[in-house]
Amino acid sequence: MHQPDQRRRKLLRGLAGLGLLVAPLPGWAGSAVQRLRMSVDGDTTRLVFDMDGPADHTIFTLDGPDRVVVDLAGARASDALDVASNPRALVKGVRHAQRNGSDLRVVLDLRAASEPHSFVLLPAQGSPHRLVLDLTERPRATAEASNAREASANATASSGASLREVVVAIDPGHGGHDPGAIGPGGTREKDVVLQIARRLAERVEREPGMRPVLIRTGDYFLPLRERISRARAADADVFLSVHADAIQDRRVQGSSVYILSERGASSEAARFLAQRENNADLRLGGVPIERTDDSLAGVLLDLAQSGSLEASHSLASRLISEMHRVGKVRKPEVERANFAVLRSPDVPSVLIEAAFISNPSEERKLRTASFQGSLADAILTGLRAYFATHAPPGTMIAEGRGDRHIIRPGETLSVIANRYRMTVSELRAVNDLPNDRIFAGQVLQIPLRDG
Repeated sequence: MHQPDQRRRKLLRGLAGLGLLVAPLPGWAGSAVQRLRMSVDGDTTRLVFDMDGPADHTIFTLDGPDRVVVDLAGARASDALDVASNPRALVKGVRHAQRNGSDLRVVLDLRAASEPHSFVLLPAQGSPHRLVLDLTERPRATAEASNAREASANATASSGASLREVVVAIDPGHGGHDPGAIGPGGTREKDVVLQIARRLAERVEREPGMRPVLIRTGDYFLPLRERISRARAADADVFLSVHADAIQDRRVQGSSVYILSERGASSEAARFLAQRENNADLRLGGVPIERTDDSLAGVLLDLAQSGSLEASHSLASRLISEMHRVGKVRKPEVERANFAVLRSPDVPSVLIEAAFISNPSEERKLRTASFQGSLADAILTGLRAYFATHAPPGTMIAEGRGDRHIIRPGETLSVIANRYRMTVSELRAVNDLPNDRIFAGQVLQIPLRDG
């Protein structure tokens, strides 16, 4: 490289670090960001990058002050990326610059700490490539809990332990411009299911060996495929989509649990195998699908889907048995439907209809903290029962803990007492049990004994 080119690139990098706009190098062959749009929907600030071509992107956050940084590989800004000032928006300012001589960095100055989520919309009928970035304010308490969890995980890793927590993806349906069903009293489905999901996430967060991932954390819209992608990206062990049912007949009430139909699984298999031609990161069980031939890819997918559907049925059955304790269950058996949000081929997935928002009494119930909390408790108990028999190898729950026992289906108090060399009376006393009645998913404390 000639000396003048070296000096120029050094100058460009210096200006990029200062957050100043720099013209691209001559002969640029990357994508251009044509404009940046910003809107506010409830507590969510959405930014849309309109581009004339695709560009890989990475996103990270900074604090002191709070910022979100978006790096677009091989991209440039064809014009100033200005957004109108909006006091309701999380974004108070935008800066951008070229970096590394070829990439575009966009820095969003925020009014508060944010949890960013992004997805890409491919062009259709002449529309541009679009990168969509949703920002929701991150409560400080949540951020502190996340930091404490990360510190604990780092300490565990440094001590040589390799067990992980099971990951529970919790997806509140609808959101943003999509309110979902609306009850006769004006209650919006998107609001109550987000409240239920948050209560469930809080309980899962406190459960030893489990970690929640909220797919939608605020009032914004997510495409169905993006919800699946986020769960898979988080390496979710289960996926729970929370909804509130509606029907024209307002007398109908009760909850229900769905899994994917066989027909839905078949159509998804064809789509998944076709997608591998255009996606170098597509994997099943850690195996890169794009590197396999058609027959092997089909076998891998068939195995993954069969196991996932079987596990989904087990999970749904556990949830239904616990939801009976909260209120009426419309159908005692697991239902099947071709819901797109359940189509992940390798993540056990269920859709929970909490109640009928179209029924006036159930609509009122859905709004109450008591029902939301009771439903979250029932779902957590169902998760305990499911993971008692389906926890993946290498997880804390699969390996078990010496001081607690998650009751499996069919176990009795006397069987558990014999296992831990205790009397039934001792086990009841330690757990303050009034009688011998127990249920799957219930957690018993087991006193540690020497030898």
